Amino acid sequence: MAHLPTRTVIGACPHDCPDTCSLVTTVVDGTAIKVSGNPDHPHTGGVLCAKVSKYAERTYHAERVLTPLKRIVPKGSTGASAFARVAWDEALSDIAARLHAIAERNAEAILPYSYAGTMGLVQGESMDRRFFHQLGASLLDRTICSTAGGEALMHTYGGKLGMRVEHFAESPLIIIWGSNSIGSNLHFWRVAQEAKRNGARLVCIDPRKTETADKCHEHLQLQPGTDGALALALMHELITNDWLDHDYIAQYTLGWEALRERALQWPVERAAQVCGLPAEQIRQLARAYGTTPHPAIRLNYGTQRARGGGNAVRAIACLPALVGAWRHRAGGLLLSSSAVYPFQRAALQRPDLLGARRPRTINMSAIGDALLHPGDTRFGPQVQAIVVYNSNPVAVAPESAKVARGFARADLFTVVLEHFMTDTADCADYILPATTQLEHWDLHGSYGHTDVLLNRPAIAPEGESRSNARIFRDLAAHMAQHDSAFAAPHFADSDEALCRCAIEGTQVDFEALLAQGFARLTLPEAPFAHGEFPTPSGRCEFFNERLSALGVDPLPDYVPNYEQPGHDARYPLAMISPPARNFLNSTFVNVKSLRNSEGRPLLEMHPDDAAARHIADGDRVRVHNARGEHVCHASINGRAKKGVVIGLGIWWRKDGDNGTNVNELTHQHLTDIGRGPCFYDCVVEVEKLASMAV
Repeated sequence: MAHLPTRTVIGACPHDCPDTCSLVTTVVDGTAIKVSGNPDHPHTGGVLCAKVSKYAERTYHAERVLTPLKRIVPKGSTGASAFARVAWDEALSDIAARLHAIAERNAEAILPYSYAGTMGLVQGESMDRRFFHQLGASLLDRTICSTAGGEALMHTYGGKLGMRVEHFAESPLIIIWGSNSIGSNLHFWRVAQEAKRNGARLVCIDPRKTETADKCHEHLQLQPGTDGALALALMHELITNDWLDHDYIAQYTLGWEALRERALQWPVERAAQVCGLPAEQIRQLARAYGTTPHPAIRLNYGTQRARGGGNAVRAIACLPALVGAWRHRAGGLLLSSSAVYPFQRAALQRPDLLGARRPRTINMSAIGDALLHPGDTRFGPQVQAIVVYNSNPVAVAPESAKVARGFARADLFTVVLEHFMTDTADCADYILPATTQLEHWDLHGSYGHTDVLLNRPAIAPEGESRSNARIFRDLAAHMAQHDSAFAAPHFADSDEALCRCAIEGTQVDFEALLAQGFARLTLPEAPFAHGEFPTPSGRCEFFNERLSALGVDPLPDYVPNYEQPGHDARYPLAMISPPARNFLNSTFVNVKSLRNSEGRPLLEMHPDDAAARHIADGDRVRVHNARGEHVCHASINGRAKKGVVIGLGIWWRKDGDNGTNVNELTHQHLTDIGRGPCFYDCVVEVEKLASMAV
């Protein structure tokens, strides 16, 4: 029997995760049979998470959308029977004609909605941006994940910069703050384990007793949204015990005296009451941080998903400068490394195509209100068309009852680029089949390490699927029949050409990427050992005048949550909604093996809170507040803090017992800095429901 042709193709994981792994896809006779971690990429080390190791299962999923689909019944009807197969040219011609007609009246009535369904530069932010810039559509403020923390870093360090992840292996003390690294940053966890074997102490700070907390030496289980108070109390102890690097502070920081005065208002006892922590636990952490050489903080985005999230990140980001941790490559902090990349984003996205036009900007975290707004002279025209790609807003955006109502508008023309019939695809007028990562070119940076990765297509596109970049390239060709500007050469660039464009003129060599799939950037070992922060002052800015000009406190402070237990007697429980371990936001929810691992939508509860409501483990419960209700099952597994419930997400709404998920309960208020969502700033009540008959 003849051997079938076998080859391996180097790619990159596209998902919203700090690890950005290098992938090896094994292809036999044109079919991808296995996706594994690249052993030659030092950061990946041949290891993938449970989610991405199932990537072939996702690519060949029986329910994958493989042809363009057009709605044939009024909105409100969902599933395959609501759509009919349509040819690409027919779909694109109709979409182009309808978008052109709206743009003729007011292009700002068209909204692109996308995020990080793929983190790639080409399939995420290249031809699509060119298309919408030329059209003059509304701009999207892409805030749903990281802007509070990102802007906080920018106002403190000058950008999303920090330690190199591999150097955590040399740290004697690692504080993992707001991150379940085992589930969402696996390759950092491997480095932390190496440090632990070398004698390092690992401390976890998280409202949930996560799988990561289980493996650390200590866990500070604070109240949601109180991280800023904890950071200020740590500063208080550093100051009063003189655990400070006075020389580093004098040479390389700005605003020390003002920060000192602010921190001295936060004795440990005050913070302990706010955070719901033992005072002695805070003191001991401060002692460890102040007396251990070059301590390191791995901060993640869970910290910034509350009203005061930006201030909290600013406060935490000040800590390494106070003790001079930045002097050593194994000391400091890492939240994001994305600012190190020299990518040519303007060449990819072509914002110059806007010309003198300055369209309004709509915050994606408030999409529910935006779609329901009738339009006025202050807000602008009502949104009449929305094109969704790399996102599933009906499931992932806050206050999802409003989002669902907005997408259900009969007069809203909706185009969705997708792999599956998600909650958002159910609302579409057209669904266009997109390729998966195994089927297209792309280029990736990372926000957890500092390598550039190239993704090469391993297999031909399944069915009639096309890459995002090709879809917008083809849509531009159909728009050219109405507007000759769309016939310009920059709308014809191939996906591979766009990859090359992203690094043209930089230190990254495309031929080297083709040869091995990744390239390491040349960067300093210890970025702020001698100051040189990319802020206007060149220093770590404890005090920031630019924030003051924006009406924000120029010093970091504790900003309490919008919603706190006890403020409304009807809703005595705080709720957070971190991702379930086997899902990545709403991605992978329909992969059978991963879904089976998760079981069903759960609400983790403390035993005392459950007992007070006569709820037992596994009981069906109704979680509710003034915005809505969500039905799921109680899990009394020892992970919830008393007074806090944890709705693990993000299941598709259609999978909920009552057609909802946890975002039915979240609100659209924004963070103090960065205009981000407040997913972990929410209060609810829980009640037991009768079990459903099987």
